[in-house]
Amino acid sequence: MLKQAGHIPFEQPLIKATLIQRYKRFLADVTLADGSEITVHCPNPGAMTGLKDPGSTVWILDSGNPKRKLRYTLELIETGGGLVGINTNRPNRIAEAAISAGLVPELQPGPDYSLRREVKYGENSRIDLLFEPVTDHDRDKPMTFIEIKNVHLRRPEVADGRIAEFPDSVTKRGAKHLDELANQVTAGHRAVMLYVIQRMDCDRFGLAADIDPDYATAFTRARNAGVEMLAYQCDIDLTGTILGKRLAVMPVVD
Repeated sequence: MLKQAGHIPFEQPLIKATLIQRYKRFLADVTLADGSEITVHCPNPGAMTGLKDPGSTVWILDSGNPKRKLRYTLELIETGGGLVGINTNRPNRIAEAAISAGLVPELQPGPDYSLRREVKYGENSRIDLLFEPVTDHDRDKPMTFIEIKNVHLRRPEVADGRIAEFPDSVTKRGAKHLDELANQVTAGHRAVMLYVIQRMDCDRFGLAADIDPDYATAFTRARNAGVEMLAYQCDIDLTGTILGKRLAVMPVVD
């Protein structure tokens, strides 16, 4: 992938490995090319359905810090549909870079606004990104609250197997975020839920209501309240990630 505006590169060249097992949510054992086995950090609290099969080819990142408890981090997993990013710490950076580069036309409020990250709001929450007026003179203008979620679930047995789904496990915190976004719309602001899909083998986005019905209900409630739902698919290769095309967001099916 050529370096371009909005591209988030990996900090070091990735190292190829084979997955032995993923366990205790944040740990994974892998085999390196020389046959040695190491434990790496798996930065993903979800179920990782379909992304933890033993024997899968994975790509890990060397932090370069031998003093770190787990020096290596699991970043990508190869599937039949290509590379899938599993690091849930990356979508916020991917989204911010894409927005700043003008790759998300729905989120370009103009020069009168500045973009901030991790701003306190709601009930003990932080909004991932916030567009707020630059000058005090414009403080009465509506702000834009942007919540970002990582998506990597795709189930071959759901519809035609081309739907990216969220969540892959129950997320009470996620439902709370949707309600807080709805509250901002009620207060006169703009609120956007941005789903960053870290895989390239889907053509639309939907809710996994069977996995978390409460989140699906909160999603519908927020959408009806005026929260905008956006889903963007990433373009991923071994050099890094960039936000790609927008996917249609499907309504929740009862």
